[in-house]
Amino acid sequence: MSRLQSWPEPIIRVHELSESGIKKIPKNFVKLPSDRPSFIKEMTTLSSSHIDDIPLIDLENLKSSDESIRDETMEIISKACREWGFFQVVNHGVSHELMANARGVWREFFHLPLDEKQKFANSPITYEGYGSRLGVVKGAKLDWCDYFFLHYLPEKLKDENKWPTLPISCRQIIGEYGQEVMKLCERLTKILSINLGLNEDYLHTKFGGDNERGACLRVNFYPKCPQPDLTLGLSPHSDPGGMTLLLPDTDVAGLQVRCGDDWITVKPIPNAFIVNMGDQIQVLSNAIYKSIEHRVIVNAAKERVSLAFFYNPGGDILIKPADELVTEDRPALCLPMTFNEYRAFIRTKGPCGKSQVESLKSPR
Repeated sequence: MSRLQSWPEPIIRVHELSESGIKKIPKNFVKLPSDRPSFIKEMTTLSSSHIDDIPLIDLENLKSSDESIRDETMEIISKACREWGFFQVVNHGVSHELMANARGVWREFFHLPLDEKQKFANSPITYEGYGSRLGVVKGAKLDWCDYFFLHYLPEKLKDENKWPTLPISCRQIIGEYGQEVMKLCERLTKILSINLGLNEDYLHTKFGGDNERGACLRVNFYPKCPQPDLTLGLSPHSDPGGMTLLLPDTDVAGLQVRCGDDWITVKPIPNAFIVNMGDQIQVLSNAIYKSIEHRVIVNAAKERVSLAFFYNPGGDILIKPADELVTEDRPALCLPMTFNEYRAFIRTKGPCGKSQVESLKSPR
């Protein structure tokens, strides 16, 4: 698939719009009525359904000397992956100070003068750098968000020269943060593999092992929005990769997860990561684990920063359901496809609900 060398329209920096004092958002940010957040409906539905948040898991319980506590925690994780596709984890081993520093240094970056940020402006070729839109469809509705995207793995894609030089500590903190979150991803994929009845290294191996697996970071900055009821910070989508670890902004909620016909606003827990299954894990698990649609709402009074760490299969690795999970009663539910082939579609379309993973379904 050919890629555009530049964006189809002039880029609009959302932070600059927000800081300009506008009272109405430009029409290209206004979502169709059916796509807008409906805060009254959501609050009413949630109060009647008694479902108010995604599961919270304490990973320290897996070190308990009590086998029943360890087994119960493994089951809670399994159920969260099967029913929600999302959960929060605490006592995960990543330094709380490092988490706060990472979030803080990125907030500083997005508040730098525009000329400084523009030094790292990205293009649709790789999306690396400072950006303000996803997808290359001309005239598409835009999301109320600026972002920075960078690679950690594989090593051949990692280029620290494309990482911000300011604030001064930025590159060092970015590097340390990547190393620590990677360790947590390795730990979680072992848990997910065991819960599927597979060898603990199954997902690690199918992602490409130490040499071919992928990891990247998208830092999202959602500026204050004068009309948050008309737009979204990020349109509904499921994550195309393997697994996502999100470090949210603890000062203001924004992530919403689909639950049936409703949207549940995730309440960030201090020093927790929000974990969600991506499309590739849904495929590898033969849809036992669910990659769930989610979106981001914005706020009129507060800005928001979040760090999404994507842990992915290598781009050229063929992803298909695990042989051990394919039976006569449960045949392979998805067609084999490399991760590169799959995300080429995503790059063109931008966030597009669940249609991306649905496109992998085997014909019946």
